Amino acid sequence: MKQPRISYKNYRFPPQIIAHSVWLYFRFPLSLRLVEEMLLERGIVVSYETIRRWGKKFGPHYTHRLHRKQPGRDDIWRLDEMVISINGRKHWLWRAVDQDGYVLDEIVQSRRNTKAARRLLKRLLRKQGMAPKRMITDKLRSYGAARRQLMAHVEHRSHKGLNNRAENSHVPLRKRERVMQGFRSPGSLQHFVSIFSAVRNLFVPPRTSQSAFQIHLHRLGAMAEWKTMTEALA
Repeated sequence: MKQPRISYKNYRFPPQIIAHSVWLYFRFPLSLRLVEEMLLERGIVVSYETIRRWGKKFGPHYTHRLHRKQPGRDDIWRLDEMVISINGRKHWLWRAVDQDGYVLDEIVQSRRNTKAARRLLKRLLRKQGMAPKRMITDKLRSYGAARRQLMAHVEHRSHKGLNNRAENSHVPLRKRERVMQGFRSPGSLQHFVSIFSAVRNLFVPPRTSQSAFQIHLHRLGAMAEWKTMTEALA
């Protein structure tokens, strides 16, 4: 099914600059002011607030058009949660990655219990369209309870040492959290991570790409897809 075109009508800057600005902000640990400075070095005078509005407006359009990795019955889901303080209150970002480190889904919730774990699994089953071969988590009992309710036939391995890949997936967001000096609301966090992880999924090479040449080819292909998807070809 052909995607509708992205409308850049009534925007003073060309699509190439808008798409490049959104890419810089979500791809690298840069603040909006640093992106503004990098563009200024190229002779592009645009405020950080304009870049923020571009990310809010076009980021969801871009991620909706990105190519999703097709699910498989041999997939392994690795689930973990990270705590994030927003306005002095604790929230948890629940995340699922597959065996290659590809982020499958994320959801911000105010609880760390069985209901929250079940909500994540429901979203995953709806998005992926099938259950995984295996589920790996830490020792949090909520995962096991939620699995028994929704997909009791799926093998579940619960061990902190087995879940390093899911835990490591939190590191890039932690870096962004420090650069951005935190998030203002659960909604803004959910909006940001949905775009941030989709961009990372596109640009970070899979674990099977080990050589420098393979990584180089992957990045070139990702850049070409980004330009095509954003309709920002020169």
